[in-house]
Amino acid sequence: MSFLYSQFFVTPPYPTTDFTDQTVIVTGANVGLGLEAARHFTRLNAAKVILAVRSVSKGEAAKQSIESTTKRTGIVEVWPLDLASYASVKAFAANAAALTRLDVVVENAGVARLDWSTAEDNELTITVNFISTMLLAILLLPVLRKSAKEFNTVPRLSIVTSATHHRSNLPQWKTENTFETLNDKTKQSMRTRYPESKLLEIFAVRELVTRMSSTEPLVVVNLVNPGLCHSELARDAGWRLWFFKLVMARTTEVGSRTLVHGASSGKESHGQYMDDGQVHDDRVSAFVKSEEGQKAQKKIWKELGEKLDKIQPGIMQTI
Repeated sequence: MSFLYSQFFVTPPYPTTDFTDQTVIVTGANVGLGLEAARHFTRLNAAKVILAVRSVSKGEAAKQSIESTTKRTGIVEVWPLDLASYASVKAFAANAAALTRLDVVVENAGVARLDWSTAEDNELTITVNFISTMLLAILLLPVLRKSAKEFNTVPRLSIVTSATHHRSNLPQWKTENTFETLNDKTKQSMRTRYPESKLLEIFAVRELVTRMSSTEPLVVVNLVNPGLCHSELARDAGWRLWFFKLVMARTTEVGSRTLVHGASSGKESHGQYMDDGQVHDDRVSAFVKSEEGQKAQKKIWKELGEKLDKIQPGIMQTI
């Protein structure tokens, strides 16, 4: 019921937060929600807005679009980032570590596909939406903490998720190895893959927050659900979703407002699920908060840590 109410009767407010002096990274920023969020950050006086994109040429087109509409030049930069490649993620994070400061990271990039393909050591959706997303988040935490200490700020790390996580209880977690099961093509349905990837994100972020150092400087980490929006995300997901979006979806610009609200929210949003631009942890699925869900969360975190430590040795010790 909250989904339908939000789609038809709630319009997240137009962002007005001032981002003066701040450096902002937005992944998947050449189209859709990421592009419109980056446009808002630029409009709201950010000192540097980094478009993290798989296609540099499309990123340059997005940069020109933002500069044209905001009349601000010399602010937007285009950096390559391919979440289907762990090497690309690590290279991007290394470049970010050289920034003078980093105040906001919005991890918006993702895929929603119905066809099976692989990237690195997983099915593509799991690599892009979950493993690489968490790899980048944890690699950037020390950079955000450094800025917090040097500039006396509270940086934000927002990960864009989805209410579709309600559609899965991730039965794969009960098997010996969750990711090996998810990677067994003969036992999986791609129709539930996107919700599964978003549920994995929610579990990982909630567990990450419980394990982060409680000492200052604080980095606010939250989960942002933009609702159903017109975007490029579901371009490979089939005509049924396209028709559903035609009837119910928010405009891309309206949806992008939720990303900006996540990136400017206070400490009350730390570890929380945001919906309609506000903290709404009550809208996380019942499974996430259940006793069984808590067991799944711990197991998935352990398996994720083992994966990430192989990709970047020692990474889990930086949390």
